[in-house]
Amino acid sequence: MKKTFFPAACAAALLCVSVGCTSPGASGNKQLPAKVTLTKEVLMDKIKGGWAGQTIGCSFGGPTEFKYNGTMIQDYVPIEWDDDRIAWWYDNFPGLYDDVYMDLTFVEVFDRLGLDAPADSFAMAFATAGYTLWHANQSARYNILQGIMPPQSGHWLNNPHADDIDYQIEADYAGLMTPGMPNTASAISDKIGHIMNYGDGWYGGVYVGAMYSLAFVSDDVEYVVTEALKTIPQQSTFYQCMADVIKWHKQYPDDWKQTWFECEKKWSQDIGCPDGVFVPLNIDAVINSAYIVIGLLYGEGDFYKTMDISTRCGQDSDCNPASAAGILGTMIGYDRIPEYWRKGLTKVEDRAFSYTDISLNKAYQMSFDQALQVVQQNGGSVAGDSVTIVCQLPEPVRYEKAFENLYPVTKQTINKPIDQVGEVVFEGTGVVFKGYLQCADATYVGKAEMRIDGELVETVNLPASYTTRRNDLFWKYQLPKGKHTVTFSWLNPRKDASINYTEAVIYSDSPNKIVHQPAAK
Repeated sequence: MKKTFFPAACAAALLCVSVGCTSPGASGNKQLPAKVTLTKEVLMDKIKGGWAGQTIGCSFGGPTEFKYNGTMIQDYVPIEWDDDRIAWWYDNFPGLYDDVYMDLTFVEVFDRLGLDAPADSFAMAFATAGYTLWHANQSARYNILQGIMPPQSGHWLNNPHADDIDYQIEADYAGLMTPGMPNTASAISDKIGHIMNYGDGWYGGVYVGAMYSLAFVSDDVEYVVTEALKTIPQQSTFYQCMADVIKWHKQYPDDWKQTWFECEKKWSQDIGCPDGVFVPLNIDAVINSAYIVIGLLYGEGDFYKTMDISTRCGQDSDCNPASAAGILGTMIGYDRIPEYWRKGLTKVEDRAFSYTDISLNKAYQMSFDQALQVVQQNGGSVAGDSVTIVCQLPEPVRYEKAFENLYPVTKQTINKPIDQVGEVVFEGTGVVFKGYLQCADATYVGKAEMRIDGELVETVNLPASYTTRRNDLFWKYQLPKGKHTVTFSWLNPRKDASINYTEAVIYSDSPNKIVHQPAAK
């Protein structure tokens, strides 16, 4: 791809006014111009490219999602595509598009209540929607329905999945409504991203939103990736991983697999997610965002190559190419997405995504209308066919750190119903009890309590409904280091229900030190 600030194909429709801007050169020496003027046609084309790229990327990677955990997808593994692929997903597995219809929940609230809609409005729309959720999203939904509102609903003390990928995969809308204004995208993500995430989990969404935002005003992929990272505090794990990916790309410019391997060696550990520790699964925002960046950098502006590499990095391999293709789609615009990938969209663009009444065509228009409002609210102007954007130099958001001084040290298998668990004894500073309530009556809500060392820690509701379930039965962090005894009580038992414990993840204040001593002679 030609590395200039603005696509040559759009030159006739776009005028750049630059104040105090360094001349284009190496990516590290560039600065955004003070103002950029786009035609409405170009702005709409880029917004359409973002939504279309996200949908295509999600559809492309769909068959591989979490089938390759801790390993890349080798080149000989085919990833099939045809003109009916997207429609097939719509018809047979609409839940694939959770990252899209989650975005649309927030887009709809902005459309209904305006740009200053409060966090609680987004939280309630998300928590009461009909779709199924997982990980940080589901934990946040449960919290909200139990009266724990944002930002506490996403805080790691209330949400063991706070570092997971959830907001990262649904932050696209924030960048698409803030062209050239990454700090405004960050402010939106502050309000909405803390519904379900905190720390590195939140940074994933901040970073994705910033890359989308900057993709409106630069067609240099490396510049967008690097400049957007300035929205993330440098002391964070998230920043350090992305900075490493950028460094390794320079060191191994023709070998994405080497950069992938370096990421696995240094950054593949998962600390928080109870489903991801001690197993190959990694739904943490840090490593999955690294896969987005690997796809963007090594894709070199080629739509297929970008998607393919992000997918072949593995783990959440539908959401990662969705973000990468959405960012690139915003950069090049809808009309420059190759027809081979785009033409399948025509079969679904007027079809509403599941759980919404919003189609792609409607989403294009809603984001366009919101972008015009954001431009004007932030010092820009709309006059006739011209949209003048006051560009923002990225600034870091505040520093947050989840699961600080917590390290997973062991996992205890339980596999017993609550009335057979008895006492669970562990040594450490924190514990998460995984499990579920089972009852044919979806309206039943179990009530149970946990005591640690004889003290009541929490009494909780356990809905039988999968949609409103509590993701993990109980957890407690920040315990004094030492041996602890845990007991449970079921306060409203019934014969057709059971509360089943599967395992306990144990944490301490330092990592395991594994030493094997030879037997004494």
